[in-house]
This record gives sequence, C-alpha cells and structure tokens, in this order.
Amino acid sequence: MSMRIAVLGAGAIGSLVAGYLKLKGEDVVLIGKPEAVMAIDLNGLKITGVRGEFKVMLEAHDALTFDPDLLVLATKSQDVEQALEYNKNFIKNTLILTTQNGVRADDIVAKYVPKNKIISSIVMFGATYLDPGKVVHNFEGSWVLGSMFGNSADRSLIDASLTLDKVFPMVISQNIKGMKYLKVFVNANNCLPAIMGVSMQEAFADLSISRISVEIWKEGFDIVDKAGIELVSLPGFPVENITRLASLPSMEAAKIFSGIMGNLSKDPLYGSILQSIKRGRSSEIEYINGEFVALAQGLGLQAPLNKRLVEMVRMVEKNNKFFSKQDLIAATRGLLND
Repeated sequence: MSMRIAVLGAGAIGSLVAGYLKLKGEDVVLIGKPEAVMAIDLNGLKITGVRGEFKVMLEAHDALTFDPDLLVLATKSQDVEQALEYNKNFIKNTLILTTQNGVRADDIVAKYVPKNKIISSIVMFGATYLDPGKVVHNFEGSWVLGSMFGNSADRSLIDASLTLDKVFPMVISQNIKGMKYLKVFVNANNCLPAIMGVSMQEAFADLSISRISVEIWKEGFDIVDKAGIELVSLPGFPVENITRLASLPSMEAAKIFSGIMGNLSKDPLYGSILQSIKRGRSSEIEYINGEFVALAQGLGLQAPLNKRLVEMVRMVEKNNKFFSKQDLIAATRGLLND
C-alpha cells in the first residue's frame, strides 16, 4: 500500500531522502525553511555524489498542509520540538520516523503522538548540505529501524521499511537503543573538524587530531561501560571498531583511525556539527559529545575531554571564529591519557 510521505527538514539527510523517494515515484513532500522551499520551487532539488547527478522536481512547503501517513523527521535534535509544535495540527495520527543523532529525540516526539506511532531510526549513509536545494550524497549505507519503546511499533516498522527500502537498504533492529549509543561514538569525532572549520579528511590526516578522536572514544567507552549500557553493532560498524581502538595505545590507534577517515569519501566530508555552524545555526553537540557528559554527571563522574570539546564548539558558534589546530591541541593537552 502506497504511503503519502512528508519529510520534515530540508537539510542534507531530509533533502536526500525526499529526492530519492521522489525519483522512485513515491508521493512525497519536503517541508523546510523558506529559503530551501524557494530554491526548490525555482530550480528543483540538485543531488550530486555517489549515485550521480540528479535534478528532482518535488513539492516543497514551509509547513505541513495535510496529515501524512508517514512523517520522516529530519531536523536536528535541537529543532525537533519546535518543528513538531509548529506542525502539531497535522501529526496527531501520523506515523513518525525519527532520524536524529543521539538518544533523546523519541522521548520528545512522544509528547505529541502515542509511542506506538514512533519509529526510531539510525542513518548510516552520509550527505552534505551545500546550499538551499543542493546536497551531496557522500557515501552509501543502510537505514536501521526499530523502536525505543519496545515492540509496539513492529507492524508500523514493516510498513515503513517496505517504502523506505526503495531508496536505502533497511535493517530492522530489536535493540536500537544499543545501536543509537554506538552511533553517538561514530558521530563524536565530528566536533574536531567543526572546531577548526575544516573537512574530516583534512582534520584527521593529522595524527595529533586523530589521537584526540581516539581519546574521545576511550573516555566515552569508560562512561558507557560504567553506566551499564550495552553497545550493539551497527551495519558495517561492529562494536569491536570501538573496543579494539580503545584498547590500543592512543598513537597506534590514531594511525588506524586516520587511515579510515581519509578514505570515507572522495568529496570533502563535513559532519553535521560543522554544517550547522556554517549555516549560522546551533549544532547538536549537546546530543553527541554532550551525551557522554550528561551520562557521567548522572553517575557522579567527569568527562573532562568531551566537556571541553562541547565548550569549544559553543564558542565557535557564539563568536563565529574557528580555532587553529594548535589551539585545539593546546586546549586538550592534559586531558589525554597516553
């Protein structure tokens, strides 16, 4: 059965998903900021990257005007509540699929719809927002679906997966919470290129920066372990990627990490944190590195490295000025273990 789909959020992931769904003949509407709507209305949505170049003509609005069967919620974590509040008259009976980084979005959505109407997801493919109506699909990956509230959404999971599988391979998870915490680790290094204002490839070509990345993981792994949280492997990213590197001396692990990150994409890759900063908006740093800080505080512990990096991202957002590599190294000196 076909679904009438709305994608709420016209950034990198939202635009990519809406564009690919439209190319597959799905009934989809993209909801975004006025500048994105205007650009798409005038020139269509331009997608470049690993699947080639596409110009997609699709319907775009700055707010919902109908009750969709499926709402793909593709805003940043910090914008979820405002977006739902603004469109609340059209989502009361809608199946909502969250795509946000971190682990808190589903609880926010549960204020607006019943829990059995919420599907949680993890995006394993990568995209970059260039300008309104222009995105790059950097690398392929699967789309993991599950429920943060038990098995109440199983039937809905199947219905949604049958549609979304047309654009990305679907994986149904029975423990998406454990996967989401692992995805926090995957995203936790994005703060470093964001602090310096450079691509991931440029940032992690430097072993000193890659060493800080490994230390982020070491600190986060220790906190998650003490919190009793079970990490669950993601498609293409087993838990052992974290535990193995975290067990190695930092410089040895940094060399491995640098090699991995240098081969992620032929196009310059900018994480979600830096993309938000470049657009003049607050980032989701509190839902990524800040998640380690919050977990530590709840246990009466400290997460000094991740706390410092959260503070530095907030300074970049506030002052609109990036730190140099030397500044970053100096700011984290004394917070690294080996």
